[in-house]
Amino acid sequence: MEVMDLGILSLVPAVIAIVLSFVTRNTVVSLALACLTGTLIAGQGLLGFPTLLKTSLGSTSFAWVMLLNTFIGIIVAFFQKTGAIQGFSQYIQDKKLSRKAVQLVAWFLGMFVYFSDSFSPLFVGTTMRSISDKAKVSREKLSYIADSGAAPVSVLVPITGWAAYLSSLAIGVGVIATQEDAMNLFIKAIPFNFYAVFTIIFVGLIAGGVIKDFGPMKKAEERAIKEGKVLRDGAEPLIGKELTEMEPYPGIKPRVFLNFLLPVMMIVVIAMGTYLTIKSAKTMEAFLFVLIFMGISMFVQGIPFKVIMNTLTDGVKGAVPAIIILALAYSINSLSKTMGTANYIISVSEGLLTPQLLPAIIFIISAIMAFSTGSSWGTFAICMPIALPLAFNLTGGDVTTLVVASFAAVAGGGVFGDHCSPLSDTTILASTGAAADHIDHVKTQIPYALICGGVALVGYLVLGFMSI
Repeated sequence: MEVMDLGILSLVPAVIAIVLSFVTRNTVVSLALACLTGTLIAGQGLLGFPTLLKTSLGSTSFAWVMLLNTFIGIIVAFFQKTGAIQGFSQYIQDKKLSRKAVQLVAWFLGMFVYFSDSFSPLFVGTTMRSISDKAKVSREKLSYIADSGAAPVSVLVPITGWAAYLSSLAIGVGVIATQEDAMNLFIKAIPFNFYAVFTIIFVGLIAGGVIKDFGPMKKAEERAIKEGKVLRDGAEPLIGKELTEMEPYPGIKPRVFLNFLLPVMMIVVIAMGTYLTIKSAKTMEAFLFVLIFMGISMFVQGIPFKVIMNTLTDGVKGAVPAIIILALAYSINSLSKTMGTANYIISVSEGLLTPQLLPAIIFIISAIMAFSTGSSWGTFAICMPIALPLAFNLTGGDVTTLVVASFAAVAGGGVFGDHCSPLSDTTILASTGAAADHIDHVKTQIPYALICGGVALVGYLVLGFMSI
């Protein structure tokens, strides 16, 4: 569809979605109204809404996220039906870990499955939920830890799809002629990706109690500790009851290694192995393989075929609440592209792009764009081809600190905005994995993200003035 130039009106759908989400606490209705309003502003009429859904949800990117979320829902159901989650939880509880230790374990688990920002928050939330509940850790806190161990970690590791994607956007710009040149740029930019680095460290300090909770998170944690309520009264966990209330099959022996650790190791080995050998992480294929393996394994262990299929169906049902929000979030993202939101944000900031301010402004623009659209990867695709030529033009074509910092600012800014946005898929998946109320997760996470974003912004300002 042809991109329009609607100026400030292009921001309306995103603003409506975000504001209504906080006011009504009903993300689905807020996103639907935003989509409907956007199609009317774009002159597509009432029938533009179903057309928008049809075109947005027919994309390969949405199909990938939807299928991955569904596969994970099924695997989680298998984990619970075999008693693996319960067995792992009991193992951790037998260690009599403190609240701080439980949070630190969740932090480490997120970094362990760094290869997928979609799998990581679901895996951490699902694995640690019952453990953190018994330790009286609020669901808001668990979803924050799970979310912060996803994209901020993935965007720093050179052997992930994020690295391949970001580096590919740099090929052909300035002196970056090959994939090797681009990957070298990515590696040089790692120390300058301030938001991601600071976020990972900050989460560890928060989890370990070095930095005390503040703001809405402090209230959530006090509620959990004093009242034993891991969710606030009236909260609506972003996950189906099929997954939160599932019981193990009667009489089955909980085999933590066979039914939990081995499947997770298989996913990691297949995803990383395919990336290292064919330069493409086959994450979806890894999950499908593990699903088949677990289905056969469950049958061999004595679980009837009918029960296995019912468990599979319950896993799909449990993933539906998140999929609905993801579908509408993708529709908002598509609508923003059509209405020219990104072009407008860039146009109003062009006059600020001086050499000294370049990395900082790029960081801010990327953050605003990702927050408005809920897509860090979409932000990368738009901002990187603009940021790098500007930086190279100011350095005379040399790969200087300014160029490296500009590359890192796009990556970090995209993650920052995505991290704060209720429209973001990883934010949604973190709420799903932790079974937290989605808006409660966003409200408690934003102050922490803003602290890290503010520190990153100062870092880019210093770099900008030192580079000239």
